[in-house]
Amino acid sequence: MIRLEGVGKRYGRGEPVLEGVDLVVPPGRVIGILGTNGSGKSTLLRILAALSRESEGRVVGRPRVGYLPDRFPAGQRMSARAYLRHMARIHGLADLSAIDPLLARLALVGGPRSPLRTLSKGNAQKVGLAQAVLVDPELLILDEPWSGLDVEAHAVLGELVAETKERGAGVVFTDHRAPVVHEHADEVFRIDHGRLSAVSSTVDTSPAVRMVLHGTGGDLSAEPGVREVVAEGAGVVLTVEAGNADAVLLCALNGGWSVREVAPCSR
Repeated sequence: MIRLEGVGKRYGRGEPVLEGVDLVVPPGRVIGILGTNGSGKSTLLRILAALSRESEGRVVGRPRVGYLPDRFPAGQRMSARAYLRHMARIHGLADLSAIDPLLARLALVGGPRSPLRTLSKGNAQKVGLAQAVLVDPELLILDEPWSGLDVEAHAVLGELVAETKERGAGVVFTDHRAPVVHEHADEVFRIDHGRLSAVSSTVDTSPAVRMVLHGTGGDLSAEPGVREVVAEGAGVVLTVEAGNADAVLLCALNGGWSVREVAPCSR
């Protein structure tokens, strides 16, 4: 277990990044944190991962951590397999047999021998995720983990979160999309201007739009308002909050998708 009591963070004389954060992450629980860019969520996760020190308050408990940052530093010459072996040894793991099956499960393009510097953002994210879960952490910390992943890897990530919880470890993850957080979290919090507050764990029932896209355009899962992306035939079906529909449509067209259908979701 890890507990934050009145935790604050300030850099120099600037405005506080975090203020009075109280949070408990029990074993076998999944904590989801909603927050926009600049809200303080990445700073909070870095403190949980013991990569940054709190300026005030205290952190109780130091579990073994697996951490996936919001941007995995993939610009290295070594292969995905070599990198994961290196990280596993740093954590004292002698058995490295799980590396290749884990990368296969995540469907890493090019396989374990792929040089990290050649990987796309989504595939680099898969290596980062493998690094985080490989050490069998007592606390798994994931910063915007669904961002950039393909649809198939979305499902695998959900399975890995559930499996981590099942073996009694705690999980904390962030996302800017409420439906994603509510789908996977046992407890949901929102962080805004550095302040953390609990929110009701209910599914968003606000109006939504169904979009059918064909072609081979870019990943839209991280666009604001996108609740769900499902592969279907030669394209994808998106469920998008009505207020974000125009922006997502424009992004889809600019990204190379062909729009076949747009209709309100049935209640």
